[in-house]
Amino acid sequence: MPDGASVLSAFGIGHNQGPPLELGMSWAHFCWKKAHAKAWKTPPPEIALRRLARAEALGMTYREYTAHLLDTGEHL
Repeated sequence: MPDGASVLSAFGIGHNQGPPLELGMSWAHFCWKKAHAKAWKTPPPEIALRRLARAEALGMTYREYTAHLLDTGEHL
């Protein structure tokens, strides 16, 4: 596993180390998919309905609102 300095030099600052675009499943791709699935796991109904109501009030879709919440941790 490469150290942090070599990862930064290989990808550059700001790279989120998401899955590679070429075919094949690497360990990083596997970890990325697991983290993505965990982040987008269906919340309890009360939370989902609250997010949906808030998203509709803001003129957004549920997915857009949830993506913003997961990206920033900020409730609009």
